[in-house]
Amino acid sequence: MAYLSGKNIVASYGATPILNGCSVEVDKGELAVIVGPNGAGKSTVMKVLLGMLELQSGSVTLDGADIRELSVQKRINLGMAFVPQNNNVFPGMSVEENLEMGGFLRKDDMFVTMEQIYSLFPILYEKRAQNVGQLSGGQRQQVAFGRALMTKPSVMLLDEPTAGVSPIVMDEIFGNILELKKAGIAVLMVEQNAKQALEIADTGFVLVSGANKRSGTGKELLADPEVRKSFLGG
Repeated sequence: MAYLSGKNIVASYGATPILNGCSVEVDKGELAVIVGPNGAGKSTVMKVLLGMLELQSGSVTLDGADIRELSVQKRINLGMAFVPQNNNVFPGMSVEENLEMGGFLRKDDMFVTMEQIYSLFPILYEKRAQNVGQLSGGQRQQVAFGRALMTKPSVMLLDEPTAGVSPIVMDEIFGNILELKKAGIAVLMVEQNAKQALEIADTGFVLVSGANKRSGTGKELLADPEVRKSFLGG
């Protein structure tokens, strides 16, 4: 069984059905990517896995344990971290202050983790006293990742991490995500840049209307004629 698994997920916003039996999963040290058209329910899957939206039916397990009834905070305490698409840093605070905010609830020495983050993203150490609002888009995303890493997660959920950035910054962010994977973290990412995301993904899930249209390795989905035609521009 995968480390984080959502099976046959059904969820809705009020009377509007969004997820219609989709399934996603990711293991430690793996990168899984959810792609699909706008309105497919990609970000909603993240909210269900984290407990921000009620699961109507289906299952969510973490390390084999049923977490359906757990609050968002309890899921975070078990090792889940979420980096939203927007408002994922405090721009008026320094890099180091942002990281400290990520470790706010820690009872142990969070500065050990901070040193590890600086090793992973050396530019953050160089700019640790600088306000995050003055950083480039790629550097701000590193701060967002670092802030999430301060909770010492085993799973990171990333919602559209490359939204609105240039191709060069997108490559930089994808490189950062691969570093997270190398650190042994299970990374589940929702991404609009489907082709580039699948090129680095271990596993991919194509969602259409809240259901799985296709799933497989990144390479398999890139080679699938229907996926290429419908989602990758031919």
